[in-house]
Amino acid sequence: MKNNFIIDEITGWVTNCIHRPSENFNDRPIKVKPKLLVIHSISLPPGKYNNNFVEDFFQNKLDFSAHPYFETIKDLKVSSHFFIKQSGDLIQFVSCNKRAWHAGESIWNKQKNCNDFSIGIELEGRENEHFKDIQYDKLLLLIDCLKLHYKIEDIVGHSDIAPGRKTDPGVFFNWGLIKNEI
Repeated sequence: MKNNFIIDEITGWVTNCIHRPSENFNDRPIKVKPKLLVIHSISLPPGKYNNNFVEDFFQNKLDFSAHPYFETIKDLKVSSHFFIKQSGDLIQFVSCNKRAWHAGESIWNKQKNCNDFSIGIELEGRENEHFKDIQYDKLLLLIDCLKLHYKIEDIVGHSDIAPGRKTDPGVFFNWGLIKNEI
């Protein structure tokens, strides 16, 4: 698969993907650049796919009355830089130059607040399910694109930076494919 993803160094937006800007971000600390990629998994409601609920949630447009589960997340303001749907669609919500709100309370290599120095990538899915080949294909292309512009030191799961609090992307995530990228 040819890599058509190119990052605009000034804006931090990747070309040839869907852009759905979120308001859920802020500035990174001064002179801090991304050096960590954090892989997540999400579906809304849990286990339901082929809808736009995740996109709506990250853009503060989710109709909380559409499903009972949504009442449990109505007070959250979160985002991720990227979301890879099971269809393989790649959506960007936040510029890579900005601090998306994906990691929460977190630590990596004794450094707290991973949102400050990471890029968050959500995969549509759950911790107890396998991800689609097309999602891995897009993820690998995205990683290659990001590595061309940032000094990425590691790729970790949300569970690695928030142990005991988070379990995603889960036991079925194929780390063998990804860890070769560093």
